[in-house]
Amino acid sequence: MIRHHVCSLFRTARPCVIAALLLVVASVPAASDIVRITIEGPIHPISDEYIGRAIDHATKIKADALLIYLRTPGGLADSTRTIVEKIVSSKVPVIIYVAPSGSQAASAGFFILQAADVAAMAPGTNTGAAHPVALGGKVDDVMKSKMENDAAAWMRSVVAKRGRNVEAAESAVRESKSWSEPEALKLNLIDVIAKDQADLFQQLDGRTIKRFDGSAATLRLVGKQEQVFEMTLKQRILGFLMNPNIAFVLFSIGLLALYAEFNNPGAILPGVIGLIFVLLSAFALNLLPTRFAGVALILAAFILFALEAKFTSHGILGAGGVAAMTLGALLLVDAPIPEMRIKLATALAVSIPLGIITVFLVSIALKARRNKVATGTEGLVGEIGIARTPLSPAGKIFVHGELWDAVSPKPVGVGEQVTVLSVDLESMKLHVEPTTTSEQPATASVG
Repeated sequence: MIRHHVCSLFRTARPCVIAALLLVVASVPAASDIVRITIEGPIHPISDEYIGRAIDHATKIKADALLIYLRTPGGLADSTRTIVEKIVSSKVPVIIYVAPSGSQAASAGFFILQAADVAAMAPGTNTGAAHPVALGGKVDDVMKSKMENDAAAWMRSVVAKRGRNVEAAESAVRESKSWSEPEALKLNLIDVIAKDQADLFQQLDGRTIKRFDGSAATLRLVGKQEQVFEMTLKQRILGFLMNPNIAFVLFSIGLLALYAEFNNPGAILPGVIGLIFVLLSAFALNLLPTRFAGVALILAAFILFALEAKFTSHGILGAGGVAAMTLGALLLVDAPIPEMRIKLATALAVSIPLGIITVFLVSIALKARRNKVATGTEGLVGEIGIARTPLSPAGKIFVHGELWDAVSPKPVGVGEQVTVLSVDLESMKLHVEPTTTSEQPATASVG
């Protein structure tokens, strides 16, 4: 009897059990995937963060490999070093593919390419030119030699572990040599030349590679599911801000908006926009190799623009401001590659219009401050009124189209003119005095 009830209960619950098991299986991350990301443009802290997240994700889902499409002219040494560290310590094999045709993996990109478990290039690509570039201008020969030796030693340590040509790789550091993809393959600097991703996977499928830690791994790539691991919204925004030209434009507009807010307290909107823009640019400049001399020159430019509006210099101060802002922009970011520096065209396109706008705003503000107030009670001071009743000392006068109570230190007769000296806001009375003869308006006479 008990057995019958147990069997009946199992038959009833079986669909639920099966459904639960299916849900559990579906919730388990799919294994043996290939994770793909794309790194393009200069190498900077956001690139480092993105690659790190991709490696962590590939490790979490136990992917067969992480494929990185790479096209970069180079970038910051600190970010490159941490990227290399993450690649060589990755539990998932990392394949770096310089593609599509026309791409390059130069300077920092060459270091990253050599750190990969598999280094591949598409036809019509190039790599190399990894000589270290000093930041902050020229350096002495001793410091230059130290930097070069350090970079060369780092390159040797990575390339030797990957079983590639140490001597050729070191020449990219010491002699800035570059190679096309056939030359790199011939010199054993890369492992594969592949026309596309399918060709790449076909050539690598079943190949046994030696990992950085000395272990061996066999790649199984053909027919595997591919996951494209995208940047987060935060990384996209920060990556956009890492363009020094964008950071300079935001910084300049932010300063202009803050200046407009200071000249028109209570406008609020310019202040909010200015503060946001300045903070965003400050974040980007903090991550970039920024020269504070460039910041000082940009601030000095705004001072010169303000002085141009205040003093008559026939454009000399304004031109000096444009020159200071342009020079400040060019010096603002001291990056190792031209792609991470502010362009002259950007500096001029921002400096000249900004100078004109700033001088115009300052001149309007100064003109408004010089003009006498013509509204409200303050606008009555200095006005000429007519006595409607005798002022001895108090009475009424007509001024500004209104009848006012007034007090005069001297007697004033009806119809005589008086000049308003001040306004007593508590009693709402005007303090006046008789208008002198010289202040009387001239009257025409007919002879």
